[in-house]
Amino acid sequence: MKRMFTIFVLLICSALMAVAQEVYATSSADTKTATKTTTKSSGTGIDLSALDKSVDPCVDFYQYSCGNWRKTHPIPADKGSYGRFVELIDRNQEVLKNLLEKASDSNSTRTPIEAKVGDYYAACMDTKTVEAKGASPLQPWLERINNLKTRADVIATAGELRKHGVNALFSFYPSPDLKDSTITLANVDQGGITLPDRDYYLKTDAKSVEVRAKYVEHVQKMFELLGDKPEAAAAEAKSIMALETEWAKASMDRVARRDPKNRDHKMTHEALLQLAPNFDFDTYLKAVDSPSFTQLNVGNPDFFKQLNDKIASTSVDDLKTYLRWRVLNSTAQLLSSPFVDETFRFGGQYMRGAKELEVRWKRCARFTDGDLGEALGQLYVEKTFGADGKARMKKMVDALTEALRDDIKGLSWMTDPTKKRALEKLEAFNRNKVGYPDKWRDYSSVKIARDDFFGNSRRADDFEVKRRDSKIGKPVDKTEWGMTPPTVNAYYNGSFNEIVFPAGILQPPFFNRDADDAVNFGGIGVVIGHEFTHGFDDQGRKFDPKGNLNDWWTEADANAFKERAKCVSDEYSGFTSVKDPKNGDVHLNGDLTLGENTADNGGARIAYNALEETLEHKRKKSIDGFTPEQRFFLGFANIWCQNTSEQDARLRAQTDPHSPGEFRVNGTVSNMPEFQKAFGCKAGQPMVRENACRVW
Repeated sequence: MKRMFTIFVLLICSALMAVAQEVYATSSADTKTATKTTTKSSGTGIDLSALDKSVDPCVDFYQYSCGNWRKTHPIPADKGSYGRFVELIDRNQEVLKNLLEKASDSNSTRTPIEAKVGDYYAACMDTKTVEAKGASPLQPWLERINNLKTRADVIATAGELRKHGVNALFSFYPSPDLKDSTITLANVDQGGITLPDRDYYLKTDAKSVEVRAKYVEHVQKMFELLGDKPEAAAAEAKSIMALETEWAKASMDRVARRDPKNRDHKMTHEALLQLAPNFDFDTYLKAVDSPSFTQLNVGNPDFFKQLNDKIASTSVDDLKTYLRWRVLNSTAQLLSSPFVDETFRFGGQYMRGAKELEVRWKRCARFTDGDLGEALGQLYVEKTFGADGKARMKKMVDALTEALRDDIKGLSWMTDPTKKRALEKLEAFNRNKVGYPDKWRDYSSVKIARDDFFGNSRRADDFEVKRRDSKIGKPVDKTEWGMTPPTVNAYYNGSFNEIVFPAGILQPPFFNRDADDAVNFGGIGVVIGHEFTHGFDDQGRKFDPKGNLNDWWTEADANAFKERAKCVSDEYSGFTSVKDPKNGDVHLNGDLTLGENTADNGGARIAYNALEETLEHKRKKSIDGFTPEQRFFLGFANIWCQNTSEQDARLRAQTDPHSPGEFRVNGTVSNMPEFQKAFGCKAGQPMVRENACRVW
């Protein structure tokens, strides 16, 4: 199941068809296993072996900082891209593997939590049983779909599937009321497509046409694996493409959805029924087993108006085919190898450029974390996370808070009334979520069997759906976390007005207990600053100190912000992600990546200022030939070293709100006089933008 909070993460590499997921990281304490493969570094924490000193840092700082790392770290066969994030994720998975293998030993003395996650992992690793079952776990669902007679039957079954974690037609989920973050509202929103974005169905360029053809081919092969004859499977695949194209046409694009006001349409239950009278929402909600409610939010009303027409004009047989596909696509990773291999062939190989399927144990560790994350997380933090790491993180968060406070006070473009409100919001930030939750989720009601991987996953989904849906109409629990402790990521939650740092990211190269302050401020310090800045980017700035969608800006200050944000958008739109003379170059979408680019630029500046404040009255020492300021920027650039396949770069340019590592580094430092001073850059050099952008 997918999180539905208003969350802005540091890095999310969306993985099509559950091929992989990548995110932000730092840990401490006993990390011997996790860090045994770390590349050579100096005593300061800088990875000196990553540098390409043949390049002038003022010409291409990314290549200077990462050139040799990129040369010596080709993309592994099971990935579409590879960077320092993924390098850490791989090390982290080794830790999880050791924990899970120990927990899966049924002959040892195990705690209830160890037995739960261990048996789940053992069932996933039991390939003999998984292969013997083939697609048989799907048969009860497929038989029910095959027996549907009417559109009312289809609607009821779509609701039943949603109750078991399979979304069809649209999305339904609980989330804080955008204008009252203390209450959890039911939400219905656009959905129903399989390709990563609506534009894959709508764009007419040669590459998009090719993707659609490959997708139809993939759907046909998957139906054939279920036993459908080729002719029937081909017709079904075309039907799926036609229907999903209609859902795509009705969908709001990613840039428009970045504005929370475009997703805020609170209405009564009765108004929802009138919005799409051909779609019996009461039948759907009864099948979902949703708590009763009188009000809800409709993310995209136009989508449901068009859904209303399409439900009436589409044959029951085509709707049944669509439901079969949603079931198959949602669960393919849990089935036997023919389904897994075909899913990888399209989603991993064709769409992302990976050459080999990830080994089984890595997938099983990821499934365990996804389904029982806070149970596995308890074992993980016991092994890896220490009190000293948490204390040092708190000290850095405090330093970044002070630096952002000074930054806001000193802004020349913002008037005093808006500054006052901005400072109120900063003071209201929840900054205490570091490492892991204070209260762990209780999975004792989830039945786990050592011989039923598919059933374990479905029962975990049932538990999670019921847990989340039970929140509807109730006060929001702001102690809840949106990521599991082993996750290599961080996030800002606008509705909670909080910044969160799971234990998984609190490790080198982001956070190193043995590194000097300059490197840690360049690594985890920039991460902290990045998440702080999300509270004031083009989305976050629209939420007030209590996490409510509320315009607290003066008109003049809002216009001044937009002017500076446009500078950032225009800058990044000029970067070329994929050079393709044949089909045309692929540029970044500066509007799509605006929030993350704003957070990168603001986070780096805030972290730099915090470092300078920390170093005040201290003797600044050069280490390995680098000043503290230079080590800061090297620490920042070092975390973004990466290699990316053309396929993955294309996918990310269209769907990922984050810029590639090269532009996260060069795009940021070229806007910073602090960088130019540190490395002695001159006007006219590439890392000195003539019209530098600055928001925060």
